Amino acid sequence: MKSSKFLPVAALIALMGASFAAQAYDADWKRGRIYYRSVCTSCHTAAPIGAINPSTKTKADWSSYLLLDKHAKGKDTVNKYYTKEYRASIKATNKTAEKFADVPDKELAEDVKAFLLKGAKDGDSPATCS
Repeated sequence: MKSSKFLPVAALIALMGASFAAQAYDADWKRGRIYYRSVCTSCHTAAPIGAINPSTKTKADWSSYLLLDKHAKGKDTVNKYYTKEYRASIKATNKTAEKFADVPDKELAEDVKAFLLKGAKDGDSPATCS
């Protein structure tokens, strides 16, 4: 008798766990590619550092770079460039920033990361951004 009362509770807990797992964000590497190629490369090709292609680093290099969150030799953060505030500041001159104005910062960061890892030197599809 006790096990029959336990079964519905266990099923409910299992369903709740499945719904929480379903809420995890599945990064969109294609959106990341569009943002990276339009926003990131627009500055890097104009700056003295030159273009930064995803295939210039390995997946481990990109993961480490993103985890450290240091951009421009530590002068600012990488995550700054995924914020809604940053996109708002450049949307007059960058159509992609305007198009993605309402994308949550964390999602956009995950999208770009997915693109960088896919396009890395040892990724599934090494990519250049020329």
